[in-house]
Amino acid sequence: MRFNSLNIKIIAIQIAFTLFFIFGSNYASASNENNDENNFNAGEMIMHHILDAHEIHLFTLHEGTPKEHHVSIPLPIILYTEDRGIEVFSSSKFHNENHSHDRYIMHHEKIYIVDKNGELIYDEQEHAINEKPIDLSITKTVTGILITVIIMFLLFGSMAKSYKKRRGLAPKGVQSFLEPLVLFVRDEIAKPSIGHKYERYMPFLLSVFFFIWIANLLGLIPFIGGFNVTGNISITLVLATFTFIITTFTSNKNYWIHIFNTPGVPWWLKLPVPLMPVIELFGMFIKPVVLTLRLFANITAGHIIILSFVSLIFIFGNLFGDGAGYGVSIVSIGFSIFMNFLELLVAFLQAYVFTLLSALYFGAAVEEHH
Repeated sequence: MRFNSLNIKIIAIQIAFTLFFIFGSNYASASNENNDENNFNAGEMIMHHILDAHEIHLFTLHEGTPKEHHVSIPLPIILYTEDRGIEVFSSSKFHNENHSHDRYIMHHEKIYIVDKNGELIYDEQEHAINEKPIDLSITKTVTGILITVIIMFLLFGSMAKSYKKRRGLAPKGVQSFLEPLVLFVRDEIAKPSIGHKYERYMPFLLSVFFFIWIANLLGLIPFIGGFNVTGNISITLVLATFTFIITTFTSNKNYWIHIFNTPGVPWWLKLPVPLMPVIELFGMFIKPVVLTLRLFANITAGHIIILSFVSLIFIFGNLFGDGAGYGVSIVSIGFSIFMNFLELLVAFLQAYVFTLLSALYFGAAVEEHH
């Protein structure tokens, strides 16, 4: 059997979730019998790390004790309501027992306006139904985007200065690192996929490639808050929408002919029921959806796998004692380190795949009739 990164990742997912659900279900049963508020909640921990937040959580001191303290970097809260307009304050204002500030309360990272009694109102499904302000806050994901963009400006700004100062000389420093990657995108992605019109698409292809790659790498750095930029479906949807818009508005007439009057297709598949045009038009909108879900699912799955292995340490510790937790930590940490190294490959691979598919869509949009 031939193994590659995808096979290894699938096997890791199977191992992680098999162990997670076997022992997690036992742990859940034990938790129900012994209702202790300090019990470790693996699902809550995983979702807390992969979802967006209004602060950057670094670590927790004295976890599980009365002295428990979360060390985090607060982020700006920016809210808009019709009666008060724009309000700006720090997310640290919600760091109290009720997670409330003024007339606002934060519940599962969502901000609501409390009722007259200063409380949340819930429906039958235990969902808060209070009115929400328009939330324009700088969240953890937005911070990750800003950091990624700043890194890109610094890298390519330094590269541009090197080209000006060292005109005609061999690459050096950051220039020698970035130039092969730029040439890789040009020669291995843009030219073969688009053809002689590749130059007009290079700025977008380079931008999206380095943005996804750097954002993915940022999410793998431990102890800085667990950024999950491309694991946010809103971000991947925006990137895919850019690809869709560029494809649609730069396409030639042959692109639309192939959609509404596909050459070589029998007339009875076009008239009287326009089956092929409907399928082709539907496929035009499926492409950005595929781009969105592929990037989102792969990056999110990687984070969940690593966190699942880490959770097994605490699950075993709660079920069988500290000795079992320390014992399983050897295997768990080993798998986590292995998955982190595999995610380094996936970070580059997903940037490559997204850029390649975008280039293929551009190529199909500008292909001349033969």
